[in-house]
Amino acid sequence: MKIQNVRHTADLGLKLESRTLKKLFCDGVLGMSNILKGGICQENVRFDKKIRIEIRSLDYTCLLIDFLSEILSVSFSDKSVFCKVDILHLNEKHIIADIIGTSIDRYDEEIKAVTYHEAHVRKNSKNNWETNIIFDI
Repeated sequence: MKIQNVRHTADLGLKLESRTLKKLFCDGVLGMSNILKGGICQENVRFDKKIRIEIRSLDYTCLLIDFLSEILSVSFSDKSVFCKVDILHLNEKHIIADIIGTSIDRYDEEIKAVTYHEAHVRKNSKNNWETNIIFDI
């Protein structure tokens, strides 16, 4: 048997920087949604979906990745894109949020996964929250 590793570059990333932690989470959702369906969140669309998401995780970084992963899963199962987030509760290990979106016929880009690669939620020298998010496409 012959086994050979083959490199494959199929990633797309976002660099996020926001004044607040809540805004960082919301910006992550908006960025991911705009990858799924380019520009849909800037259009004047009718929102017809509202779903409550609750996630518990180890820290802010894992919480953000797990949160985005859950929204991605819901997006595909409901054939929707979520553009708005109403965060009801957020601490280092727990988030409760309502995600608001619209039904769509097709995606521009399919995201297979939200990865932990390069993700590290932290405050920077400007006292803003920042991280990188890498999507497997």
